[in-house]
Amino acid sequence: MFTSNHLNSNTINSNSDTTFLSVGGGGKCKFWLMAAVASPSTPAVVFTALAGVAIVAVIFYGASRGRLKSPWSQRRRKHVLSSHQWKSLFTEDGKFFDGGNKFLRRVRSGGVDPSIRAEVWPFLLGVYDLGSTKGERDVIRTQNRKQYEKLRRQCRRLIKQSNEQNKLNEVGEISFEGDGKLLSQDSGSASSDDAASARESLSSEDRSSDVDRSDNLSSALLEGEDVNNANASTLDTDFSDSDSSEGPEVIQAVPSDDVKERNNPDKASQEVSSITKAKIPSKAPTNEDFSTWQRIIRLDAVRANAEWMSCYPSQASVSESRARRSAEAVGLKDYGHLEPGRIFHAARLVAILEAYALYDSDIGYCQGMSDLLSPIVSVISEDHEAFWCFVGFMKKARQNFRLDEVGIRRQLDLVAKIIKFKDAHLFRHLEKLQAEDCFFVYRMVVVMFRRELTFEQTLCLWEVMWADQAAIRAGIGKSSWSRIRQRAPPTEDLLLYAIAASVLQRRKLIIEKYSSMDEIIKECNSMSGHLDVWKLLDDAHNLVVILHDKVETSFS
Repeated sequence: MFTSNHLNSNTINSNSDTTFLSVGGGGKCKFWLMAAVASPSTPAVVFTALAGVAIVAVIFYGASRGRLKSPWSQRRRKHVLSSHQWKSLFTEDGKFFDGGNKFLRRVRSGGVDPSIRAEVWPFLLGVYDLGSTKGERDVIRTQNRKQYEKLRRQCRRLIKQSNEQNKLNEVGEISFEGDGKLLSQDSGSASSDDAASARESLSSEDRSSDVDRSDNLSSALLEGEDVNNANASTLDTDFSDSDSSEGPEVIQAVPSDDVKERNNPDKASQEVSSITKAKIPSKAPTNEDFSTWQRIIRLDAVRANAEWMSCYPSQASVSESRARRSAEAVGLKDYGHLEPGRIFHAARLVAILEAYALYDSDIGYCQGMSDLLSPIVSVISEDHEAFWCFVGFMKKARQNFRLDEVGIRRQLDLVAKIIKFKDAHLFRHLEKLQAEDCFFVYRMVVVMFRRELTFEQTLCLWEVMWADQAAIRAGIGKSSWSRIRQRAPPTEDLLLYAIAASVLQRRKLIIEKYSSMDEIIKECNSMSGHLDVWKLLDDAHNLVVILHDKVETSFS
């Protein structure tokens, strides 16, 4: 605590009745203790003075400990990766001097300056290898642009085919019978029952018969008309009232009982790992698939949150004519109430999300993806670059949108283990409430704190998370990272530690006041706008330090 050089006792005047004690330390902070005494040499005076010093020391130490216990709480405010530092990390041929180690350490402890995010994020998201030269990145950029443009041509071709089919259907329709069933003049066209069946299943051959998404959603909506983690087909009848990014509703649904059953966590973990490593299969979607995805994408894009506009005004400064041309190019509708910046943003979301639905047609489009893409589009001005950054992001996040929810189960199980290992009392209380499966943090997992944090806070959290994942991709193990703050290793699951930390921060409230899982769900939903990202990272980092090895062992 304090050493002899921190405590100086100075008698102002040998004849004075007042003794001043100066306690130094703590940077700019100094504490002064004045003891009024009759005689400076009496034992009572000495005792009183020492007691005062001890009290001040305890207060100062407690404050310092709470403020500095993690590097993220102080350093992230002061040591973001600046433009000058970013440029100094490269050799003449555009390679990182040390393979990117210093770069990742800087981002992990301080985040990225907003002015260079567009340059930095492709490295964090794996678009460019950390060992690549500038020339190699130029080649990759050209190839990526061509591949994105090819996907967009495929989108336009599917849209054209869909429009032509709709026109044929309109010509073939002759009347409605009294029972309300539509009759088609063309006997060769699909019946209404077949069309309904197609809408119910985007990939029927891959669906498991024991996973009923429709029942799952209709029985589990907890507040508003919110729909979570739903494949676009399940929104065919109710999507018009949903909102992907703004409004009072929440993404919070409890998965079906079949999904909630505890399967082997080792198997689940292995499946998720194999997904992220394996090449995404290319399966051609049907016109019906794409039309359904497209419908939901357009709605979610128009309703996208506008918080980004204050952070990136240059992206919002778009002429009305350009915005409307972009909207018409992607078939955007019902955007007349939006300002040009939001129209242009929505059009870009549609273009990129449609391309991704074709790129990863096993997943297609699910509600919540627009929440993850919107910040990327806000930062990166070129659509093809934003697309590939989103692809990199989704290599990890796509598990949140799998129909069988293996990835969600694994992540919720990990959050539960962190809470159990850290706070057994809280976990026992959750067991009493039958909430030990941690489904009350479902929304946080799916959209990665996008609804709980402000726009800028979300980007900071994601950057730290991406830096950990980039370090693992680059093969930076514990030995290299042992020199980093408190010897914490990089982890693929920093987000889950942060989610557990947000629950642990409310342990007293949960234990003393809440008697049902519904109450905990409402508490988690009420976190929006009330979380401190610095405190969250602070606590998440401490959990990684304390529990990382134990949690990893429990899944091995």
